[in-house]
This record gives sequence, C-alpha cells and structure tokens, in this order.
Amino acid sequence: MTEFTVWAPEAKRVRLHLPGAADHEMRAGRDGWWRVEVPEPGTDYAFLLDDDDQPLPDPRSAWQPSGVHGPSRVYDHAAFRWTDGSWTGRQLPGSILYELHVGTFTPEGTFDAAIGKLDHLVELGVDLIELLPVNAFNGEHNWGYDGVCWYAPHEPYGGPDGLKRFVDAAHAKGLGVILDVVYNHFGPSGAYAPKFAPYVGERHTPWGQAINLDGPHSDGVRRFIIDSILMWLRDYHVDGLRLDAVHAMPDTRAVHLLEEITVEVESLSTHLGRPLSLIAESDLNDPRLITPREAGGHGLHAQWNDDAHHALHTLLTGERQGYYGDFGTMECLVEVLTGGFFHTGTWSSFRSRQHGRPVDPRTPGHRFVAYLQNHDQIGNRAVGDRLSASLSPGLLRVGAVLLLTAPFTPMLFMGEEWAAATPWQYFTSHPEPELAAAVVTGRRSEFAAHGWPPGDVPDPQDRQTFLRSRLDWAELDKPEHREMYDFYRRLIALRKSRPELSDPHLFAVEVRHGDQFLVMRRGGCLVAANLAGKPQRVTLPGVARRVLLATGNGVTVMRDRIELPAETAAIVAL
Repeated sequence: MTEFTVWAPEAKRVRLHLPGAADHEMRAGRDGWWRVEVPEPGTDYAFLLDDDDQPLPDPRSAWQPSGVHGPSRVYDHAAFRWTDGSWTGRQLPGSILYELHVGTFTPEGTFDAAIGKLDHLVELGVDLIELLPVNAFNGEHNWGYDGVCWYAPHEPYGGPDGLKRFVDAAHAKGLGVILDVVYNHFGPSGAYAPKFAPYVGERHTPWGQAINLDGPHSDGVRRFIIDSILMWLRDYHVDGLRLDAVHAMPDTRAVHLLEEITVEVESLSTHLGRPLSLIAESDLNDPRLITPREAGGHGLHAQWNDDAHHALHTLLTGERQGYYGDFGTMECLVEVLTGGFFHTGTWSSFRSRQHGRPVDPRTPGHRFVAYLQNHDQIGNRAVGDRLSASLSPGLLRVGAVLLLTAPFTPMLFMGEEWAAATPWQYFTSHPEPELAAAVVTGRRSEFAAHGWPPGDVPDPQDRQTFLRSRLDWAELDKPEHREMYDFYRRLIALRKSRPELSDPHLFAVEVRHGDQFLVMRRGGCLVAANLAGKPQRVTLPGVARRVLLATGNGVTVMRDRIELPAETAAIVAL
C-alpha cells in the first residue's frame, strides 16, 4: 500500500487522481491534511479539489517530468545510490564561492554537463558552488526565480536524479554545493499550491503576491517552507542554501520564520555531522540577520553584501547612477572594509531616507558574502554586460585583488575568472503569449526610463538572448583569457596560503588611502592598489620584504615605499 497526503485545510473534498484508474476519495484530518492509501498506484498522480475535475500537481511534488502543469510522479529518495559517505562538509568561513546558472554554464545546460567542468573549479581553488535556483518553473529556460514547485528540480536540467548526480560528483571532488532557493513568491505560471491552501496573502512583492507567513493557516505555510529547506539539505545532500530576498518575506510573528529555519537546520546539521550554511539575500543592511540567536538575532550564517559590491564597482567603473549614487569614493570603500556596511543608519539618496544599522565590530567578516559581479549585478543591466566589457585587464585584476584580500567571503560569477566576453542577459521562455508580451514590454519600459531605446534592450523571450548568455569555454584557449584565469588561480592560492588574507576580523583591518590609491594592512601582508591611469609612488606603513603577487610588471618595492604602474595592485609581505 502507498499513502498519499496533501494539505488543503479549506477544501470540502479531495480526490486522488491516478491516470487510467478510478479516482480515490481522500479522508480529511483535523490538521487540514487529506490522506488515502492505494495499492500499487503506478507512477503519475494528481489531486482533484472539491468538485473541480481539473487534475492539479502535488504542491510537494518531488518530480514533475512533464512540466509544472503536468501530473506529479512518485519519487523514492532512498533509491539513489550515493557515493559520498565520507563527505564531512565544507564550512563557509574561509571558502571561495562560485555562482553558476546550470542552463548557461555549459552548451548542454544540464547537471550532467556541469559535472564535466568540476575539475576546472577545483583547479581554480573554489570551495563551494552556488547554483542559481533549480526548482521547477514553466518553460525551458529562465533564471530560475519564477519557480512554482518548491520540492522538484527542473526536468530539463536533469530532474531529481540529475541534481543528486551533480552533488555526489562535486563532493567526490571536494566541492560543496549551495542551492539558491526562492520562498518569497511563486512564479506567474503553474503555481497551483495556492489553490490548495492560503499560501499567499494580500501583501505584494515586486514579483507577485507575498507568501502568507503570519496570517490564518500560516503554520502550515511555514511548515511547507521549512520542510522544503530540510529536504534539499537532507535528501539532496546540499551543503547550504542561499535564501532569496528575505526582505520580501514580511513576518510579524514573535518568532521570525528565519529564526525557525535556523533552529531546524542547526538540529539537522548536528544529526548529519556536517556544517550546513544559511545565507540570506537582503537589502536592509540589518546585521540582526547574521547575529547569533543567543544575542537576539536570527542566527543565519551569512548575508550577501551589496555595499561591498557597490563600493568596488563604482571605484572601478566610475558609474554613479541609481543606487550607486552614494558610493564611489575611497572613504566609502574604507568604511565597508572596516565596518561591513557603508549605510549604517546613514542617509541614502537612492531611498531618500536613512538606511541600515551599524555592525558590531566583533562580527566576523566571513558572515558577509562579497563579489565584484553576480547574476543580479550583470543580468539586471540593460544588455547584461560584464565588467570585462568596460574595464581594462589591469583594473579587472585590481578589483580581484581587493575582493580576494578583503575580510569577507568572496564569490565569483561563472566566467569571471577568465574575463568572459559573453554577456549574461535577462532571458525567459514563457509559453503563454500574454505573459511573454508583458515581460518584454515591462523590461523595455524599465530601461526606457533610463534613456535606453527599446530596440537596444534584448528581448527576454528571444531564444538568442538565452544562447548569447551561455559561457564560451573556447575562450580559455585564447592567451588573454588564459592569462586572466591563471592570475585568478594564483591569487586564490595565495589567499589560502596566507592566513592573514582570509582573517575575518573587521577590527584588525587597517586601511589608508590617497588620490586613487589604497593600502590595506592584513596582518603580515600589505595590499597596495593603484586605480589611477598613471604610475604612483605610495608610502607603506612598514618595511616590505618581498612582493608576493603583482597584477602586472613594473612593481618596485623600496623598503617603506612601493612604485605601482597605472592600474596595478600588489600584495607584499612585511
């Protein structure tokens, strides 16, 4: 006998639908769960609500082989043969993260194809792979943030077994896997869960209705999210989760959902005997997210730090539009390197209000994930252009040095390590004509307000937009790209060989700066960077013994001074 269950607390009647067989009436329980046992059910199933004869997929479906509108398929997590029994995990502190999108990481766009590139990441020095969302969405390809099945990996990527093969292979190479998950809204097509229960409320996010975390029946909604989180960590053996846009998850209850998640993940980590990391994306600049629970915080292990990105990006590019308006000075970068955030209760011209809260200086820097580029900061530009499209190789290397010697957890975006020339654009594949047209119109209207002619903004629904965004691995055979890759590899190796370069203590970071140059002391190392288009002689706070790494030729050390050619950086030992 096989038991089927579904949570539908407001339904008057629920039936189990098995293709080719009679429907089975389900029994209601006091907790809103409906149950029925059937002999040898086959593989596919769906549910019928009340007297509606439309078959609906299981909100907790583990497998949607026919897409999000099709029936669910029975999946046995215990049937997969794992080979990672000796895997003890990979902690976030001290790690290098690498963000990738399965659909554009390789020409094939599958989990199995990505396995073939794991040796590249090992050689580079990566510790944790962060996958953009892989849960099922309607259509063949998009970024993954329109997911509607929060328990089922996307079938075109390889489905449940494909994800397990990828994680298993990554662990065999010594690589951990972080999964990006979206629990702040459902995608616009194929979201059947709200038909079963009040999963969404009256509040809205920029992407759709907000999830019901504190209204009637929200206990079951919260359980739905927590059980999904535990499933990815337990049944797929992933090593952590990146929680998308937690600021868009309004929760007025006394114990915030994020704290509940932390408690249950901590219990699972203790049981499994390996570290499990929770990373938040938030634009609130609120350190309570990463403050331990015993100190009154939510207890998450890290959060993305857009202030670090903005401080670096504006200095390297000179851009000041939009939310970059308050950034762009050396003083701003110093504030971030020594204090975590730039906006700490200070005025934000972009928001026209004060923003943020100070970080306790005892907070370890590894709780902040920093980056020069990520999917948002590239893909949400009008044409999806990477830094390599506008910066010189010299400034790209300077940026890499500042990122990988800062007291934060550094993250690279796929292809960044070889200055990939391919863009990463906003792409969708909505089958519904009305939705497709709305996405195209909305995208072009958004950038028209910033002066972009509609014809210059790529059509998200055009398959060529997706194809242009795929990495071109042949670039690694070209000298300029191979040289950049070799530089990144040597820089990461140096970071891992010198403990002071990954020291997370913000209070121990010392920075002095001048006109387009900066010197940062990291224990027994100094990081000197010249962002100017001319050579500069910089006085050092100590006597340099030798140059450990330079971004280019011509760096000269003279006891307590260093000569830096234009757009160069160097790491020296004291």
